[in-house]
Amino acid sequence: MAMETYLIYLAAVAVFFATPPDTSQLLIISNSIRHGLRRSVCTIAGDLTANCLQMTGAAFGLAAIIATSASAFIWIKWLGVAYLIWIGLQLILSKEQSSDVDATASGHAFRLFRQGFVTSMANPFAVVFFGALFPQFIDPTLPVLPQLFILGVTYLLVDGAILLLWGWMGIRAATALKRFSFAAVNKVCGSLMIAAAALLASKDFQPER
Repeated sequence: MAMETYLIYLAAVAVFFATPPDTSQLLIISNSIRHGLRRSVCTIAGDLTANCLQMTGAAFGLAAIIATSASAFIWIKWLGVAYLIWIGLQLILSKEQSSDVDATASGHAFRLFRQGFVTSMANPFAVVFFGALFPQFIDPTLPVLPQLFILGVTYLLVDGAILLLWGWMGIRAATALKRFSFAAVNKVCGSLMIAAAALLASKDFQPER
C-alpha cells in the first residue's frame, strides 16, 4: 500500500469520526460519568472487539450477504435498542445514593465490556460499512491480507483514541455534576443510554436490489 493511499485513508477515517457522538460514544460518556474513565476502558475494549469481528465478517464476504438480505439482521439492531433502553431505564429509576460496585470486581468489568460489545454488535450494517470502505484503499497487485490488517488496526487505533477522548469529556462533565446527587447523575447517564438507543433505532439501511 502506497503511503499516499494510507494517508488518504487515515484522513477519511478522521473525517468519519468528526461528527456528534454516536451510539457507542454516548455509551462511553455515560459510563465515564458514572464509573470513571479507567473502568470505562472495559467498555471501549468491548466496542473494539465487536469492530474486530465486524471487520472479519467484511473480509470474508458477510457484507454481501447483509446487503442482499438485510431483513435477516434487523432483529439484532432492535435487540440492541431494547438493551440500551433497558439499561437507561434502570439508571433513571434507580434509587442508588452512591456507586455500590467494586471497581476491581471482575463481574463489573465484564458488565462494562458486555455493554460496549453488545452496543457495537447491535449495528450489523457496520459490516457493510467496512466492506465498502476497505476495498477503496486496497491495491489488488499486492497481498490483500496485510493491507486489511493495516487498515483494520488503523481504524481501531483511531476509534479507540476518539472513544477515550469522549470518555475524558464525560469525566469533565462528571466534575460539573458533582454538586448534584448520585441519583441525578444516574438520570443523566440513563438519558444518555436512551439517546444512544434512539440513535441506533434511527439507523436505516436499504439493501441492494
